[in-house]
Amino acid sequence: MSSKSILKESSLTFLENYLNNASPTGYESDGQKLWMEYVKPYVDTFITDTYGTVVGIINPDAPYKVVIEGHADEIAWYVNYITDDGLIYVVRNGGSDHQIAPSKRVNIHTKKGIVKGLFGWPAIHTRNRGKEESPKISNIFIDCGCGSKEEIEKLGIHVGCVITYPDEFMILNENKFVCRAIDNRMGGFMIAEVARLLHENKIKLPFGLYVTNSVQEEVGLRGAEMITKTIKPNVAIVTDVCHDTSTPMIEAKTEGDTKIGKGPVITYAPAVQNNLRELILTTAEANEIPFQRQASSRSTGTDTDAFAYSNGGVASALISLPLRYMHTTVEMVHREDVENVIKLIYETLLKIENNETFSYFK
Repeated sequence: MSSKSILKESSLTFLENYLNNASPTGYESDGQKLWMEYVKPYVDTFITDTYGTVVGIINPDAPYKVVIEGHADEIAWYVNYITDDGLIYVVRNGGSDHQIAPSKRVNIHTKKGIVKGLFGWPAIHTRNRGKEESPKISNIFIDCGCGSKEEIEKLGIHVGCVITYPDEFMILNENKFVCRAIDNRMGGFMIAEVARLLHENKIKLPFGLYVTNSVQEEVGLRGAEMITKTIKPNVAIVTDVCHDTSTPMIEAKTEGDTKIGKGPVITYAPAVQNNLRELILTTAEANEIPFQRQASSRSTGTDTDAFAYSNGGVASALISLPLRYMHTTVEMVHREDVENVIKLIYETLLKIENNETFSYFK
């Protein structure tokens, strides 16, 4: 299967709609409905849970269960405090970056619909030239054009309303996908494409495949923590993003040497089961899929950890998509990497044998 042929026009249409739709942590359900609609022709059934994780299942009656997983949520803000003169202070919902906030437009999600606002910032002329104050959580604020707290409340805004950025999908130089929330709706997209390819190529897997789009990763892997107890999988292959370390101000000696366009990133970490990782590596080599390697010291910081340490231990591995400018509104990935992650997960599934234990003690 050529990686060049993987993404169809209908795939890219779904990707754009899926990325542009806001799915902040805790409020993923609208995006999950879009994902379910796209995946529905390629799976036998769905399960959902209380907090909104969605799983498309192929061969639901099979006793041996393999998960492929991404997460659906994006970082956001909450309204935390409204001043008497109608300005809004915020707290994070996930790892939102305070430094990129000044002069960004925002969508405030209310029961009356989306209210527009912006992060204000003092003009350059008025800032202390000797010692400029940097943006921080205590001094960034949202202006909705209101002059009082009462005006803000009339718009339907209250403490606890969630706030996202409106930035939308674009393609740079024909092969770079750019958007907010590529971390990690691109993961949800890639596992959906694996399900599509299995269906279109009429592949009959000998095990149950659980195509899992988890919620609440950005606040501590919580959706994966919940759903793995429901599924009780034997194997989990997780896909998330990792850093392109080739851009300025990032130290590759510390962060590792990974770059967009050079292929999927395969992680070495305590949570990664060595035999499963080796299967992925040999699959990449056999199919001439370019790949990179990364080491994680204690935890991967992804849903891999939640699956690995659940249910008495689940053989788990991580295939990452290198990304520039994580947790900004201009996250960037390379189309070829996206295609190669899809291809690597797909080909690895074809190599997993039914009832394989991945035991070190055979």
